[in-house]
Amino acid sequence: MLLQIHEPGETPEPHSLGGNLAIGIDLGTTNSVVSWIDTDDVPVVATDAEDRPLLPSVVYYPAGKDPIVGYAALPFLSSDPARTLASTKRLMGRAATDFNAAELPFTLENPADSKTVRLHVGGTKTLSPVDVAATLLKTLKTRAEEALRQSVTSAVITVPAYFDDAARQATKDAAQLAGLAVLRLINEPTAAALAYGLDKGDEGLFSVYDLGGGTFDVSVLRLQKGVFQVLATGGDTALGGDDMDAAMAAAYLAAVSLDTPISTHERQQLLQACRTARESLTTSANADINLFLAGRDCSHRFVRADIERLIQPLLERTFAITADVLREAGLSAAGLNGVILVGGTTRIPAVRSAAAAFFGTKVFADVNPDEVVAVGAARQAKALTQGSSTVLLDVNPLSLGLEMMGGLVEKIIPRNSPIPIAKAQDFTTYADGQTALLVHVLQGERETVDTCRSLARLTLSGIPAMPAGAARIRVTFTVDADGLLTVSAQEQTTGVYQTVAVQPSYGLDDDTMRTMLMDSLIHAGADMSDRLLREQRVEAERVLNALAVAEKKDGDLLRPDWQAGIVAAATALRNAAAETDREAIHQAIEALEKAARPFVEARINRALKNSVAGETVESVAIALKA
Repeated sequence: MLLQIHEPGETPEPHSLGGNLAIGIDLGTTNSVVSWIDTDDVPVVATDAEDRPLLPSVVYYPAGKDPIVGYAALPFLSSDPARTLASTKRLMGRAATDFNAAELPFTLENPADSKTVRLHVGGTKTLSPVDVAATLLKTLKTRAEEALRQSVTSAVITVPAYFDDAARQATKDAAQLAGLAVLRLINEPTAAALAYGLDKGDEGLFSVYDLGGGTFDVSVLRLQKGVFQVLATGGDTALGGDDMDAAMAAAYLAAVSLDTPISTHERQQLLQACRTARESLTTSANADINLFLAGRDCSHRFVRADIERLIQPLLERTFAITADVLREAGLSAAGLNGVILVGGTTRIPAVRSAAAAFFGTKVFADVNPDEVVAVGAARQAKALTQGSSTVLLDVNPLSLGLEMMGGLVEKIIPRNSPIPIAKAQDFTTYADGQTALLVHVLQGERETVDTCRSLARLTLSGIPAMPAGAARIRVTFTVDADGLLTVSAQEQTTGVYQTVAVQPSYGLDDDTMRTMLMDSLIHAGADMSDRLLREQRVEAERVLNALAVAEKKDGDLLRPDWQAGIVAAATALRNAAAETDREAIHQAIEALEKAARPFVEARINRALKNSVAGETVESVAIALKA
């Protein structure tokens, strides 16, 4: 037997970390990072041959050759943009029909038919955003394996808090293509807090303000005795440094006053130059952009004040989202112990000063904003493979529910519920003899089906034919730790069962993502009034249907004077249900029930008489005692 012995305090060789080592990956819009935790519980960030920890999320696809990834691909954004893809994280899980193809810097394949974005590269090669993500993940995997000198097969990967189910599933698909098993998908702000909290040992209420290259996320967390509980989360998957670059590009074009539009190739050059200028203005007072565009030399100088002015509307959007999240958590900025800044874009002095002014509390910015998310993922990877005293409680970002009669939405798992979570609710049939039930799964904060997003449908067949309301169908919503949803339905008497994993092939439109929450706040009062009105209409329809069934079965019991009153009351109810006065509908229902009471009592008497026909007093007494 051979024993490997180390002097006290010496770090073992990387390859001796064990076969169950898992890595943490921040798959970013602009840059990606891979990290792991060594045997001394110290986070390690893998670097390239030039000791750079970041991998630019850019892939160049030369004709007939292997892809070129990262820094080596950056020059091709300008020289060969048709074969170079960047910021494709924004497209994960999206449908081609979500876009106006004429406005995109890439070509879509069959945009009217495709359920998934397909990108033409160089006019011939066709790829999806999942393919691009897989190439980036494979490069990060290789970087880690070369540093560790061992194979790596599992990872924790971070995603924006507002990635919907389709985008999360697309991320898992990309990892599978890259040869990685996903131990967990965790939200980026949660990963940042996980890394920061463990490093600093702080406790209390914190906000994580994560402004990256392409996405914005904000979360409110409680850190206490090793428990990281997310109280509320929000964000925008189309808000970040890329949008700041676009604002700079527009200002540049206005300043140089070109007579003709620039080409796609030239626009990529300009955006790349704007990004470089924006990053340099973090430490410099000014930055010049000199380009040859539309047939002439163009030059313009940006000063730091220009950037502050251009990005102000974008910052205001982030703070509006943050205010909503604080409201969801039942807090104000004054109730926080601090705010943690994450994402490379928070290096901009104007962003840091605006955040300090908005929160009015201590701003933590000393943790490397480019690496902290990957380090948090690595912490979680170690916890899942080797154990940890830390408990991570994340949340789902949007409410999940199903369609009810009248086009209403019944929320099963409310927004910001801790995950993983499973919730069940019992439902019943609406009509007599109903043998099937359609379960329509929805996502959103509004009260009606037409204002929420449809996720999936499943049909439960084989329900025994029973009177309306007699069947008992249990519908269960299960959200796993990755934020992925499974819905099942089971009829309780027969055990008939149906399930569906909600993995839609299309994603949520970026603008709609934030609009769903904003609309739920703006229209809260009107939505609730509309819901109550629809509920009264559904109840009116139920009463009228029940009356029709009773008349068909026991119409011979109807006396003419009863029938006249019932017909008049039923007509009044139908007229009321066609209007918008909820109270009038309620009163009309009560009036019909009062008019039909003698008929109902006659039916009850008949039912009782039939049930004891042929019985003696003694037999009935014995049955009642039993």
